Amino acid sequence: MQEQKQPLISFRSISKIYGENEAKTYALNGIDLDIYKGEFVAIMGTSGSGKSTAMNIIGCLDEPSEGAYHFHGIDVMALNRNEKALLRRHYLGFIFQGFNLLGRTSALENVELPLIYRGLPEKERKKMAKEALIKVGLEEVMHHTPAEISGGQQQRVAIARAIATHPLVMLADEPTGNLDTARSMEIMKLLQAFNKEQGITIVMVTHEKEMAAYADRIVFFRDGMIETDTSTKKGEK
Repeated sequence: MQEQKQPLISFRSISKIYGENEAKTYALNGIDLDIYKGEFVAIMGTSGSGKSTAMNIIGCLDEPSEGAYHFHGIDVMALNRNEKALLRRHYLGFIFQGFNLLGRTSALENVELPLIYRGLPEKERKKMAKEALIKVGLEEVMHHTPAEISGGQQQRVAIARAIATHPLVMLADEPTGNLDTARSMEIMKLLQAFNKEQGITIVMVTHEKEMAAYADRIVFFRDGMIETDTSTKKGEK
């Protein structure tokens, strides 16, 4: 994939600094990172290594203190708050460790939520939400609330919510952190399928080597810097 001229995501000398003078701390310290369209990249590192900070900057949930961030050729740091919100809404899908589902609403209504933010008509967004749930194998439980389905199914709802908007990039923060090994493997195979078959670029933060092995690349952070950036064979298991 590296033959593409322009990366989809590009960090140049990105730093995130907290505090001043003697209390100055670098969460990220001048990192360079390119991610190309269609890649599946796992970001690893110990707690405090900077991996979550990098993910939050990619997702426009946080801003760097220094450096340049370009997304699809756009200078993200030049965007205002509303423009960044539009970038998130139209190009990014998010999957969180804690699922982040609304407890009193059905799986279908949870998946509809980002489509409501886009202002889509009810008929259209219900159709798109149903299609997303079918893709993750949850057609039979689409009217169940999170409390009525398993943890693995809840994470599948979260994935359906992320893909319902047809994102260019899916950002997954410890997507298997609350699941047992069998369910974790199911989720990883599902993410891999969306990457390989639909070309969705995936950036995933994980501390589990077994889960990172599904990715095309593993980027390892240490002390706010990239220690290694290695390619796997194809991430296929």
